[in-house]
Amino acid sequence: MTRPGVAHSVAGGSEALLPQRLTGLPPVAAKDARVLVLGSFPSIASLAMRQYYAHPQNRFWLIAGTIFDNTDWRALPYEERVRKARGAGLAIWDIYGSCERSGSLDAAIRNPRYNDFAALLESSPGTVRVCFNGGTAARAVRHLASFGLETVALPSTSPANASQSFELKLARWRQALVIP
Repeated sequence: MTRPGVAHSVAGGSEALLPQRLTGLPPVAAKDARVLVLGSFPSIASLAMRQYYAHPQNRFWLIAGTIFDNTDWRALPYEERVRKARGAGLAIWDIYGSCERSGSLDAAIRNPRYNDFAALLESSPGTVRVCFNGGTAARAVRHLASFGLETVALPSTSPANASQSFELKLARWRQALVIP
């Protein structure tokens, strides 16, 4: 059985996963964005669905909805989630525009290439803060700080990050996403 985003090889009767060059998703942004949320690179589920944070156990849409209108945005169609994020002044993208990876784990990312942040920030000139969704994304902190933006490393909303409670993640994300 094959999965999207994964090259397969059968050698000696066993299946092995081979890294494949993958291309990420376009940014979700608006001219009036104030906060840029950066993940590392979309999961297999997100790439297959062409949606950010598409894994049903990812907490990003729940956290954003709770912060901005006290609802669970996961229950909404993707286009409505994107509309609400833009309305809240959020832009969403990833640090890497392409990479080699088998599976969805950040630890499997090889030969990554940064996205073109200069172009994004030119089209969203009101962006003042970058929030990194997890440790892998936060590796780009120096790169993004070079654009003169405030940077905040946040706990990952991924289901792979079960070490922190939802309440703790929500509190940290609320403090970072809301700009007075």
